[in-house]
Amino acid sequence: MMQIPCPFCGPRNESEFFYGGPVRPSRPDPAAVNDEDWTAWLTQVPNPLGPVQEHWWHARGCGTWLTIWRDTRTHDVVEAPDDAG
Repeated sequence: MMQIPCPFCGPRNESEFFYGGPVRPSRPDPAAVNDEDWTAWLTQVPNPLGPVQEHWWHARGCGTWLTIWRDTRTHDVVEAPDDAG
């Protein structure tokens, strides 16, 4: 099981959390992008290999929404991606 570090409760088992999805770029203005780009933003979820920034809700704990970096290869929670500038 993955351990997720909650800033209020400490490291907790992933079973206490609900996955909120990857952090995505801001929603584009539909009038400013073409139909293909708009559809891609709405329907395509990025699934990269390596560190990914994600939202998690500590539903069975303090109720806080967290943003963490998780390595998709190992499921380890990491501080920041390896290639962060």
